[in-house]
Amino acid sequence: MINEWGFNFARIPTDYRFLIKNNNWDDIDESAMSRLDKAVEYGIKYNIHINLNLHRAPGYTVANPPEIANLWKDKEPQEAFARLWAYFAARYKNVPNEYLSFNLINEPANIDEASYAAVVKKASDAVWDNDRKRLIIADGLEWGTIPSDTIKGFGIPLAGRGYQPFTLTHYKAGWVNGAQDYPLPDWPKEAEGFNKQSLYEKHFKQWKDFLKNGGAAMIGEWGAFNKTPHDVVLRWMENCLEIFKELDLGWALWNLTGSFGILNSGRADVDYENFNGYKLDRKMLDLLLKYVD
Repeated sequence: MINEWGFNFARIPTDYRFLIKNNNWDDIDESAMSRLDKAVEYGIKYNIHINLNLHRAPGYTVANPPEIANLWKDKEPQEAFARLWAYFAARYKNVPNEYLSFNLINEPANIDEASYAAVVKKASDAVWDNDRKRLIIADGLEWGTIPSDTIKGFGIPLAGRGYQPFTLTHYKAGWVNGAQDYPLPDWPKEAEGFNKQSLYEKHFKQWKDFLKNGGAAMIGEWGAFNKTPHDVVLRWMENCLEIFKELDLGWALWNLTGSFGILNSGRADVDYENFNGYKLDRKMLDLLLKYVD
């Protein structure tokens, strides 16, 4: 379906705990790896670039429960992190960059640039020791929202985020503290300064400057949770897509199937279309397709 619609990118977020046995960072579960192999194979078959991501890594996650070890400070998880990426690099060495890239760690937060860059450097060196040509992408700082000149200096592109304003994109999201009390979103909301221009100035102009100064970037995740009114989401999404196109930023919607996506999103205010066994949000799909090159 992704191929037939004309899209060409799929980010595969993984949890390292499913890739190992008995919580042993060095004991790879080959049966779990075979599922990633299949994703890569499908990418090649259907001409979809696969972006392999550690959404939870030894010592860090944005999710719950938190990791006991600390990837930014502790030697052991840093070494395990680098070994795991070295393993991926060796396993997929013969897959061209056209079909596969590595997105090292999801949304680093509450960490200084130097400490984050040091972990990225260690992992990227481990990858390139096994596959010098492999394309690596690193999320920006502060949950992917801020570009890093240090990481740019390594020759690594950055992945940003498109979840602004957060009170719109995560309205009533159960995993966000206080989201139940966010005001009912609208877009644009001129009285509060919420419009396309403010979205660009506050959140995306920094990425334009980053690109202008020799960086490479994409929007690695964006979208809005299913409790935000659908018409509001579509108006906001179109402004985002216009900005992404103006800046020549590629983007990846979170997600294809689920509460942010175009399939089985669970929105109460959408007239879904039955499509290959899924409930399709046709209006959202048609909007995305307007901005596919």
